[in-house]
Amino acid sequence: MKRIVFALLFVLGLSVSPTFAQGVHIYDPNANATEQIAAAVKKAHAEGKNVFLQIGGNWCPWCVKFHGFCDNTPEIHQLMEKNYVRVMVNYSKANKNLDVLAKLGYPQRFGFPVLVILNDKGERIHTQNSAYLEQDGGYSIKKVAGFLKNWSPDALNPAHYASK
Repeated sequence: MKRIVFALLFVLGLSVSPTFAQGVHIYDPNANATEQIAAAVKKAHAEGKNVFLQIGGNWCPWCVKFHGFCDNTPEIHQLMEKNYVRVMVNYSKANKNLDVLAKLGYPQRFGFPVLVILNDKGERIHTQNSAYLEQDGGYSIKKVAGFLKNWSPDALNPAHYASK
């Protein structure tokens, strides 16, 4: 019985995402999230974009997976580059950024990664539970693309909705 349990634990250990074995660090626990967000808001304002906050930690396999999905899926990468200034906000034992998360309405209540959209003035306009963007053990291109399009500056342009 001990051999079976050991074998199962060994196989489970091998199934952990290879990114962790490589020591991927997409979040910086030492970063000042307040300063990062302020710089992103300034840049977004200058470029006519919104700010995309991905909150999570290097400990979170879904956080690493979402980051890789955004970087390595051409349609998603293009939507992100066109419409958003992206900031990775760390949440870990070393630095939970609780002051920042309090100002954002406690998005950690949705689990990780949690996605927060700010407009170019730094106002929170949406918080997204990333679980709604998942499909078949990963992320759905259709769902993520729809989310990014729906919260883009163009989609929020009042001129599109004014009566004519």
